[in-house]
Amino acid sequence: MSTPPETAASSRNDPLRERFASHLRDERRVSPHTLSNYGRDLERIASWCREQGLEDWSGLRDADIRRYIAARHRAGIGGRTLARELSALRAFFEFLMREQLVAQNPARTVRAPKTSRPLPGSLDADTLSALLDGASSPPGPATDEGAASAEPDEPLSLRDTAIVELMYSSGLRLAELIAVDVGDIDPAEAMLTVVGKGAKTRRVPVGKAALRAVAAWLAVRPQLAAAGEKALFVSSRGQRIHPRTVQQRLKQWAQQHGAQRHLHPHLLRHSFASHLLESSGDLRAVQELLGHADIATTQVYTHLDFQHLAQVYDKAHPRARKRR
Repeated sequence: MSTPPETAASSRNDPLRERFASHLRDERRVSPHTLSNYGRDLERIASWCREQGLEDWSGLRDADIRRYIAARHRAGIGGRTLARELSALRAFFEFLMREQLVAQNPARTVRAPKTSRPLPGSLDADTLSALLDGASSPPGPATDEGAASAEPDEPLSLRDTAIVELMYSSGLRLAELIAVDVGDIDPAEAMLTVVGKGAKTRRVPVGKAALRAVAAWLAVRPQLAAAGEKALFVSSRGQRIHPRTVQQRLKQWAQQHGAQRHLHPHLLRHSFASHLLESSGDLRAVQELLGHADIATTQVYTHLDFQHLAQVYDKAHPRARKRR
């Protein structure tokens, strides 16, 4: 069975998937991580289609996709991974429909098997505050890869503390932190302009402690930053810091300051959301600060301290208060 090259799902160099990738990169401006995931997921589905003799995307039906999902599930693939693959396939077919290359989206009605989603972890507010308060004179490595230095005001130590403070203060994703430029923070208004997922811009508050940490870093930033570099956070080589470097440095920072658990970017974001929700109970406000389009995402992303809730209940509910 032969198929036109422009519609062949069996082509290793599928022109339609290449056009879709360009659409994601140039129009939707998704992150490189998302672009890579979509590419791998669609290639995996295309490979399965080839094995089944399905050589044209327009010939794919919802029953075929259900067979694919069932086969993957039997192979031990979890619901979250399958949901991501279905999301990639839905987005791909929406693009094909927009380009009038297919008449329908067969993935639209297919759902992945349900899977339990563990609550995200967070650091206790007092524990995190103690770590940050103890970071005023930290020992820091001389380079991003080097050994520790005894200088308390070593530029990279100031940078790392500013990163932790800003991520926790404003609930930033790792990609959002990396993208922050020097001019994105308005110290007078204590606000930060963030470019989030889908190139959506939002403004978030920056706390006093984070502003002080950023100001301390900016005072020494010229020692590292290359000429003309706009990024707020730069590596020891003077260029915009790499995500992997942030992850490694957060781990080192936590170890240096006696943290009892691994510190990573998402843990700071989870902690930000959890602590705000515990204090305010305002889910909508937390949703806006996190940059979530759907409040259901916020409900999963954050969790309440149920001991805290019980204390509020005991103090506030008229039938729960102890009689004096």
